[in-house]
Amino acid sequence: MNMLWKRFVVNQTQRALLLREGNFERVLEPGVHRVMDPFDRYAIQCWSVQAPHFDHPLAETLRRERGAVIEQYFDVMDTNEDQVGLRFENKMLVEIVPPGARRLYWKGPAEVRFEVVELAEGAEVPARVARLLNQSNLRSRVVTGLAGVLSLQVPAWHLGVLKIDGKVERLLEPGFVAFWRFNREVSVELVDTRLQTLEVSGQEILTRDKVGLRVNLAATWRFADVLAAFAATPKPVEHLYRELQFGLRAAVGTRSLDELLENKQLIDEVVSQHLAQKLAGQGIEVHSVGVRDIVLPGEMKTILAQVVEAEKSAQANVIRRREETAATRSLLNTAKVMEENPTALRLKELETLERVAERIDRISVFGGLDQVLNGLVSIKSG
Repeated sequence: MNMLWKRFVVNQTQRALLLREGNFERVLEPGVHRVMDPFDRYAIQCWSVQAPHFDHPLAETLRRERGAVIEQYFDVMDTNEDQVGLRFENKMLVEIVPPGARRLYWKGPAEVRFEVVELAEGAEVPARVARLLNQSNLRSRVVTGLAGVLSLQVPAWHLGVLKIDGKVERLLEPGFVAFWRFNREVSVELVDTRLQTLEVSGQEILTRDKVGLRVNLAATWRFADVLAAFAATPKPVEHLYRELQFGLRAAVGTRSLDELLENKQLIDEVVSQHLAQKLAGQGIEVHSVGVRDIVLPGEMKTILAQVVEAEKSAQANVIRRREETAATRSLLNTAKVMEENPTALRLKELETLERVAERIDRISVFGGLDQVLNGLVSIKSG
């Protein structure tokens, strides 16, 4: 007798379909169900009311042929190609239904509500719905279909450049924003409006006299007009970087190494002039440009070091010869004065004797002072 019956159990959080050879028989509510099945033709398929979407291949068949079953056990959510559906459970947003959807959901204990939003009203998510998307408790639970919404927070000191289907639409002020991605391509590029630094590093450039240099350049800049910048080029920062490269090559490639080393500000001035011409009216304001360093090849460093050493050695020789000449001229002038003035000669003699006396303990003089000067001096140190 037991072999003729099948026992099916549906718990309180489930709903089930009874299928006979894959065809719909009836809905099984929570409980224990017995079905006579001597030929093993019956089976059931269960769904949890916690994930109530009824995605069975029989869904369209039930819609056409079992309207009473649909009305009794299912909630219906249909959207056309220009609509987005919102499904709420117990007043909480739980799903965003895309355009062109036909959905059945098992009825359960939760209070269910549906809303439809017309995409023709614009790409921006209505403020009421955006507030729901921005709620902190939304981030702690799963909301199905969020991939159809672009949402982000525009930070302070930033602007958002909104692009729809590749076209710049408008600027977004700081704050939370959300846009529908359905039926359109939507992107937002964040732009920092503060002063920024852009570095061009490791540029290998040949000077006019064929000396290879590695130059590192830095520029400070800001967006003066964001919309104008993005209207001129889709990637303003990359455009600025390229123009810095071109300006640097124009400054270095048309000048010799000696010119660049003699006037280190020359590169800054040339690059600044280049940027002023190329970026006019493009919404980018360059505040300063400066060369961080110029790296010479190893062999060129050695040559320059030898040149500098030779120059400094030559300068030292000139100074030494100048000093020797001045000293000789001074001695000559002194000799002429003493030759013409015996008193000056006597004073010089006394000065010499004084310096000698400072270095000895005792002096014995015979024959007067003249003998001292004539070499007849006996000096004894005690």
